Amino acid sequence: MELSVAKTVMLTGGVLLVPVLAFVTSLLFWPGVLLKGYNWFWRRRLGIVVRCSHSGSYRFCYSSRGTPGGATPSLLLLHGFSATKDMWLPVVNYLPKNQHVVCVDMPGHEGTSRTGPEDYSIQGQASRIHQFVQSIGLDKTPFHLVGTSMGGNVAGVYAASYPSDLCSLTLVCPAGLVYPTESEFISRLRKLEENNEQKESIPLIPSNLKELDAMLKLCCHNPPNLPQQVLRGLLANRIPNNDFYKEVFMEIAGEKSRHSLQEHLHLITAPLQVIWGKHDQVLDVSGAAVIQKVLPRCQVDLLDDSGHSVALERPRKLAKLLMDFVHSEAKKHA
Repeated sequence: MELSVAKTVMLTGGVLLVPVLAFVTSLLFWPGVLLKGYNWFWRRRLGIVVRCSHSGSYRFCYSSRGTPGGATPSLLLLHGFSATKDMWLPVVNYLPKNQHVVCVDMPGHEGTSRTGPEDYSIQGQASRIHQFVQSIGLDKTPFHLVGTSMGGNVAGVYAASYPSDLCSLTLVCPAGLVYPTESEFISRLRKLEENNEQKESIPLIPSNLKELDAMLKLCCHNPPNLPQQVLRGLLANRIPNNDFYKEVFMEIAGEKSRHSLQEHLHLITAPLQVIWGKHDQVLDVSGAAVIQKVLPRCQVDLLDDSGHSVALERPRKLAKLLMDFVHSEAKKHA
């Protein structure tokens, strides 16, 4: 009897030890894989499904939850530079379970086709996102578009270019404006340009742990205190894409795209909400006043305790502001 119990304990211990060893091994040697697994687990817990759609040979990768046709319009969320659709997971966590939401990988990012510079300009990205919207039939009824940072620039140009697609629009710390106050990030870029080092040392494209730490401090008012192995995982997932990120950055920072949102503001007719972290060091909060001057009826919400990464630092607040605005606009047209 005692031998049987001992064997059972040993067997059980061995079975339990396998996943533990797999976890420890992944954490030590493949932290990037572990982080992707964590996002998979989080999507599964939230009931989010990852799918692909096509426009000709071009592939879009996106995640979604819920079905269209509810009491509120569908939400389409556009992420920022060098991020992925998963950056919205903290926000989706606080959205109503029955809210139809779609998060797409922007052109060239993660699972969406990687082509060339023509698709990475702001206008090029807006055109591709329009193709995506058509490919999944999201344009059958007007939807609410949300964009942050680079995605905010794209969202604004989209709203100006395809006004009939939208019922309303939210821009979160958007790029593409002429900012009255220069941010820390823009100041650093200017110094790099003066020294002809811009392409080699872009602060948003880290190539080592020190640069990653500096990027997190730049993007977050209260940077997350992440374990070293998690930081290594983040870096491991980014480094293979750094050449691509540089290509995109040079395109969106070039003359053709740098002020795209500014140039299209007067063409935006959809009800507009602007959300900005008061401590944004990447794109200065003074940009909110620039938008408000051109579109005085827009709703502006400035958030305490937040920098550029509002979706990471204030996800609950962002979700509440977003849904309050969507509900208020839906009531006006009920």
